[in-house]
Amino acid sequence: MQNRLRWFKAALIPEFHFSEVKVVSTGWIVFFVILGILVAATIVLYFLGKRAEKRQAEQQEQIEAHKQTVSLLVIDKKKMRLRDAGLPQAVVDQTPKLLRRSKVPVVKVKAGPQILTLIADDKIFDDIPVKKEVKAQISGIYMVGVKGLHGAKVSPADKPKKSRFKQWVEKMQVKAGAKPVK
Repeated sequence: MQNRLRWFKAALIPEFHFSEVKVVSTGWIVFFVILGILVAATIVLYFLGKRAEKRQAEQQEQIEAHKQTVSLLVIDKKKMRLRDAGLPQAVVDQTPKLLRRSKVPVVKVKAGPQILTLIADDKIFDDIPVKKEVKAQISGIYMVGVKGLHGAKVSPADKPKKSRFKQWVEKMQVKAGAKPVK
């Protein structure tokens, strides 16, 4: 009986010898750990992106619901830090700390007798003419759209924008004397 039991155990559970184990190199272990971290980070960023997308859609709906068309005289426009823009302290306090240091497109306008400081949308900032009267769509202190006074769409500056590299190349050519100074 004992003999049969030994044979039965040996058939079900083979003996394990450590000499037969193949060791995985350290490089592969590091590779799989980094791969796992990257997969986890990708999954987390996916869900955070979905949540941010929902928030942005809700905010856009609010902006669309509250926007008004107003006739404004644009005095000045600049990209400046939020705390230096001259906005009310309540607006500065409500913004996240990291956003306070970034530059935002700020437009100084005259609406009737009041001079206001508005934050413009990045998409329309280049289209806003300075020292001209425009019909603007505003929502609170946020400028959403701009048209010319008589309904014509305001055209951006005549010069096409150049990339930083092209600007740098032109600057170096002027310094080297290959191009005349403007």
